[in-house]
Amino acid sequence: MIAVAGGKGGSGKTTTTLGLARALSRRGAPVVAADADWDLPNLARLASATDGDRERAADAPTVIDAVRADGAIRPDRRAPTVLAAPDDPRDTDAGRVLGAVAEAVPDDAPTLLDCPAGASPDAAAPLRAADRCLLATPLRRAALRDAAKTAALARRLDCPPVGAVAVRAESVPAGVSDLLGCPVLGRIPVAEPEPLSDRSVRAAYDDAARRLVDEHGTDRWRVA
Repeated sequence: MIAVAGGKGGSGKTTTTLGLARALSRRGAPVVAADADWDLPNLARLASATDGDRERAADAPTVIDAVRADGAIRPDRRAPTVLAAPDDPRDTDAGRVLGAVAEAVPDDAPTLLDCPAGASPDAAAPLRAADRCLLATPLRRAALRDAAKTAALARRLDCPPVGAVAVRAESVPAGVSDLLGCPVLGRIPVAEPEPLSDRSVRAAYDDAARRLVDEHGTDRWRVA
């Protein structure tokens, strides 16, 4: 399980979670993408908005639905299984639920968690549940500082960064990987208004997914 983490809101975590999930799915992997940002949940909404079905967000199973079903999550190899946030997160133990998701997903299926912003207390639960984290960040100075703080928190929680993805970036300056303490696995170009509908963005996430598999998933995931 990989927690997609970063700095403050707007750093590209949700887009990166879905972009990488779809890229891995294009390689035949049975992928699960789960919303772990329960205060500002938008993973299912983004998924429905960018696959042509804006009504489907309301029908997406929640993380609780998934683990209640029969104790197992069986992801489809044709498209990522997207799990929405709970309907009422206030009465839900995030650590317990995300731990149950980790147990329910097959070991050879990539699982990505869309994390809350920054190094907040809410970010601790997905970082504790995950094996590694992936940093998503713009290359602005303040955003990089926040990403470095998140990386430090992740290491303290035994969830070290496997790499970083530079979002909305024309180039990656030397020294970014040293600052974050991990390799930069991809650079995602600027594309508006819907980046995941842009061919160059999809190609960039395909390349980042390939490098993520090389770094972490070769012997773990069922992926072409």
